[in-house]
Amino acid sequence: MARALARRTVPPFLRLRSTVGDDSYWMGRLDHKDWLAPNEVLKIFANIRDASLITSVFRKACARRDYKPSEALYSLMIDRLACARRFGDVEELLVRARVEKFRFSDEFFYRLIKMYGNVANHPERAMEMLYAMPGYNCWPSTKTFNYVLHMLVCKRQYEVIHEVYESAPWLGVTLDTCCFNILIKGLCQFGKFDEAISLLHEMPKQECLPNVVTYSTLMHFLCQHGRVDKAFELFERMRKEEIDADTVVYNILISGLCREGKVTIAFDMFKSMSSEGCYPNSGTYQVLLDSLLTSRNFTEAKDLVCMMSAEGLRPSFSSYKLLIDGLCSVNCLEDGHLIFKQMVDQGFIPRMGTWTKLLTSMSLTYTGDFLDNLIHLNRELVLLVEPVDQPA
Repeated sequence: MARALARRTVPPFLRLRSTVGDDSYWMGRLDHKDWLAPNEVLKIFANIRDASLITSVFRKACARRDYKPSEALYSLMIDRLACARRFGDVEELLVRARVEKFRFSDEFFYRLIKMYGNVANHPERAMEMLYAMPGYNCWPSTKTFNYVLHMLVCKRQYEVIHEVYESAPWLGVTLDTCCFNILIKGLCQFGKFDEAISLLHEMPKQECLPNVVTYSTLMHFLCQHGRVDKAFELFERMRKEEIDADTVVYNILISGLCREGKVTIAFDMFKSMSSEGCYPNSGTYQVLLDSLLTSRNFTEAKDLVCMMSAEGLRPSFSSYKLLIDGLCSVNCLEDGHLIFKQMVDQGFIPRMGTWTKLLTSMSLTYTGDFLDNLIHLNRELVLLVEPVDQPA
């Protein structure tokens, strides 16, 4: 009796709230005889929880005389179906749209192609959708075309990249520099460096000019494969074309020189950057520092670390450790102690091995003032490891 009374006394607005989350409630909205605004239909589909119902609800909505599907609705449905990985239902919607000669925008296909490439992991279908766009009375933009190329490069589908590139004329796509940069990256990843460089001659024929990204991409892969001399040839060619080098270009060339053990030349190039209106970043310093440490140029490495500190940059923890070990090994203990204190100032806490190396080296070198240095270092150790009192 009490339960029946409780059911009768529940306020109507609470009973409504309990049904709003139910799919049957939203599907029932399509049975109303009142006119449904497009935004109201979008709200219905956005609130349906079971993605398997979307296509049947869509057919029900299209059966109404007062409603025609919009691109916004197709986009919403496809997003929901993709999240539920119901790609067969997506295909069904696309077939219906094509039969009804529905006209989509380029932005719709851009999102659809991204869905096939990223969510469905189906690059072949994404490529097919690019080719199918004219059948929906839509021609791809350069942005959509370049995305397909980029996707194929990322998924290493090198065999079909050239096929997509050659489809540009009949798809009505105007090629741009970004397109060629993507192609060059793909060819370089595929190991076809000569073909990639030959695109530099092809670009002007397509009324495109290479930019700094074009050259830096080529230089990066050439240096990775030990063709540093060829990378410097491109560097000179870029200068003749009056294309300003940026920090990325210098980092690539400096890194390439360091890989070949030409640390002195790399250091000279590093020092010439400022005069060229280009300034090193943390990556430039770190690449050069690693090479100086590997080649055991500890004095130059110490000077570089001091330069980094002056620029507000800091080396990695391992670089500090290797540098202190190296300075101790060549008996530059004062420099080692200086770098040690800088390491602490940068917020790093040295491990016991670093302390042991520094203390052992000092014990073998110092005589009269060894005890003072030992006490001083131990005080620093106590300060580093002593716990800080927490406020109550």
